[in-house]
Amino acid sequence: MANVAIIGSEKSGRTGLAGKLGKKGTESDITLYNFVKGDRIYSFVDANGYPSSFKTLIQAINLSDIALICVPSSGLNAQVGECIVALDLLGNKRGLFVITMSDKSNPNAISELSDKIKAITKGTNLENWEIMAVSNTTFEGLESLKEKIFTLGEETRTANAARNELPTRIIVDHFFNVTGMGCVVLGIITQGTIKEHDKLTLYPTERPAEIRSIQSNDVDMKSAPAGTRVGLALKGVQSKEFDRGYLLSQKEEVSSKFNLKCHLTKFTPGLGIGDAVHLFAGLQDIPATITGMTLGGKDATQAPAGSECNVMLTTQKNIAYSKNDRLLIVQLNNPKQRLVAGCDIA
Repeated sequence: MANVAIIGSEKSGRTGLAGKLGKKGTESDITLYNFVKGDRIYSFVDANGYPSSFKTLIQAINLSDIALICVPSSGLNAQVGECIVALDLLGNKRGLFVITMSDKSNPNAISELSDKIKAITKGTNLENWEIMAVSNTTFEGLESLKEKIFTLGEETRTANAARNELPTRIIVDHFFNVTGMGCVVLGIITQGTIKEHDKLTLYPTERPAEIRSIQSNDVDMKSAPAGTRVGLALKGVQSKEFDRGYLLSQKEEVSSKFNLKCHLTKFTPGLGIGDAVHLFAGLQDIPATITGMTLGGKDATQAPAGSECNVMLTTQKNIAYSKNDRLLIVQLNNPKQRLVAGCDIA
């Protein structure tokens, strides 16, 4: 199974493309589309709340193994640029650029647009991503796009299999009560293999929970491996105890104080002590304040664009995280450049 984010320009026809790639499932500010054919099982995540809701972009990316950046044939824009910066800061390795509405353009113009995409992604994690063109009217190019997705999906399957024996970790994106079943959550097993009656802990609240039953694509399962999108009926917790991004795990770190090794994007105006920011960890996003920083091993009050620095910050609430997680510092109130830095735990 592979999970695919469909992101990009608001008017690129990305939702129409998602509808051609899978059958609509759970719908909210992120909408899921499911594709099942034999052993090819894909979940497509449409960040339909973006760009008005920035967090849906990051949530779609962090729910996925593969990203499709939809670029309208009319050309690049700020939203496409923001998607590229986000994926680069998060270190995403697998994806494709999809030039949509290709029927409204011509081969020469599409070739020129492809060259521009290659130019702006040079030196990023996305510089070797392939570029496909798809019509949103006739959907010419759709079958070729699917084959490329399936190829990336095989790479993902191999990578997920290597995580089957790791400690269980499930990232939750939806939660609700079902009459006769109680609390049900939807999410993705990012590592480990789960079984019915497994006892886990809900983080960051550290509440014990037990898996009552497992489903994937409406099929009951006794167990499920890493990479699987699942629906879980849980015992011992209620849906009102959840928030998007909460984790079901055997062990997570929980804190409101962080020391982060950060790489600032070259497009940000910089970062300073006292700045109000948001910290994104997985699907969690919490307001935070910068409390200290070092630059080149020396105390500093300001870090310029493009710099490497250590940043200390305090969040308003506890966040659950692993020491291997990639985090983002974001300034949601900056209309020109919301993304500030990609960070690792120091």
